[in-house]
Amino acid sequence: MGKNFRISGTGCTLVDYLYKPVDFSNQRFQHYLSKNPGDGGLAPGKLVFREEFQKFTGSDYLKARDEITCNMPPVAINIGGPSVVSLIHAAQMTHQLSAGVYFYACRGADKGGKFLEEMLVKTPLKKGLLKIADQYTPFTDVLSDPAYDAGNGERIFINNIGAAWEMMPSDLDETFFTSDITVFGGTALVPNIHNNLCGLLKKAKMNNAITVVNTVYDFLNERKDPAQIWPLGESAETYKYIDLLIADMEEATRLSGTSTPTDALAFFKSSGVGASIITHGANPVHFYASSPLWGNIDAGSLPVSDAVKQQLRDNPGTRGDTTGCGDNFAGGVIASIASQLISSPHSKPD
Repeated sequence: MGKNFRISGTGCTLVDYLYKPVDFSNQRFQHYLSKNPGDGGLAPGKLVFREEFQKFTGSDYLKARDEITCNMPPVAINIGGPSVVSLIHAAQMTHQLSAGVYFYACRGADKGGKFLEEMLVKTPLKKGLLKIADQYTPFTDVLSDPAYDAGNGERIFINNIGAAWEMMPSDLDETFFTSDITVFGGTALVPNIHNNLCGLLKKAKMNNAITVVNTVYDFLNERKDPAQIWPLGESAETYKYIDLLIADMEEATRLSGTSTPTDALAFFKSSGVGASIITHGANPVHFYASSPLWGNIDAGSLPVSDAVKQQLRDNPGTRGDTTGCGDNFAGGVIASIASQLISSPHSKPD
C-alpha cells in the first residue's frame, strides 16, 4: 500500500458560524427549547434544520437567532462538518507519510462557497471534487455554552442543507472507490449520499477499500418518525460493509434502537460491523472489534483524560468544550489506521 496510499472521503462539508457563549439556562433561550423529540425545537447536543426550527417557533430564524445570541456576531467562522473536518485532521496527521487525503463535496456559487475554497487550499487536504451547485453553500450556526454540564460544555446546531441536496452518488468517481480507505462522514446531512450508502459501501469493499463511517445526528429521520430507529442507507445490509463505525452515544442508540452503549455495540456487531467506537462527550469511550482486519477485541471502554477535563474546568478564560472534538477524534482514528498500514502493510491495525 505504501507509495500511493490514498484516503478518500465524502459527506457533510459546510461553513460553521460559532456563537459563544450562549447561556442555555437563560429565559430567552428556554422559549426555544424542544418539547418533544423531532419537533423542531433546540436541544443541547442536537441538530435541527432551519426550516423545522421556523415551523416550531412560528418566527423568522434570523430574528430568533438574534434574540438567543443577544445580537452578538459569530466569534468564529470556520470550515465545518463531520466529513471535511475529520479529513483535514487526518491529512494534517499523515502529511509526512506517503499518503494523500482527498475530499468530495458540494458548495454553492456564493460567499460561503468561496470561503470554503480559500480555506481548504490552506490545508494539506486534496480535492477529489468540490462540485459547484445551484443552491447556497451549506452552513450551520453553532450555539456554544461552555458552562453547560458542570463546565464540560455543550453545543446546539442549526443546519442549512442547501447545496448538499445536489451531491449525488454519481459525483464519486472510480478513484474514490479504489482508495485504500474510503470515509463517509455525517452523510445524514447529505441526503442522496446517505440514502444510497449501502451500495456505495459495497462498491468500495468490492475494490478492497477499508470503509469508515462516522455519523451525525439524523434529524431528517428523527423528524420523519421519532419512534423508529434511524435507517443507515437502503437497508440493514449497509452495516456488513462497514469496517469501522464511529458514533456518539445518542447516534449509536438511535441507530441501534437500544439505550446503552453495551447494547448498541452488540447490535452493530450482530449486524456485521467490523469494529465500532462510541464516544460520549466527557464520559468514557466504548468500543469492540471483530473481523479479520482488526482481530477480536471484547467490548470495553476507555476514559477521557481527567487532566483535560480538569483543565477545562480550571481555566474559564480559555475554556472550550469536549463535544466539538468528535470530528477531530474521527480524523485521528483514520490517521492512525493509515499510519499503521503504511508502516506495516501486511499487519492488522491496532
